[in-house]
Amino acid sequence: QVQLVESGGGLVQAGGSLRLSCAASGSIIITNAMGWYRQAPGKQRELVSSIIRGGNTKYADSVKGRFTISRDNAKNTVYLQMDSLKPEDTAVYYCNIDLVTTSPMRRLEVWGQGTLVTVSS
Repeated sequence: QVQLVESGGGLVQAGGSLRLSCAASGSIIITNAMGWYRQAPGKQRELVSSIIRGGNTKYADSVKGRFTISRDNAKNTVYLQMDSLKPEDTAVYYCNIDLVTTSPMRRLEVWGQGTLVTVSS
């Protein structure tokens, strides 16, 4: 089976930084698009940033200029560098990876377990 393991969340003061990591493990042939979503209390899950295999990136307007998404294809890992954090960034952050497995060969979208980011004022 394929699993995504997230890490890097925590408590930080406004203006601080955190780096989130999400690593996929299992029988993986290739990873395609990768993305980070977040869900704040009482709100729907929203797309924060995405990156395709070729490296093109997209960002939500609310984080543009402050967050940076990157990937390491050899490690099947996606990162989210978060700088100049604001209280409104407080949420549970989830990674999502579109990938192809080997046993059998199938295309899947897999979600991480979520990691809590809390930004205090």
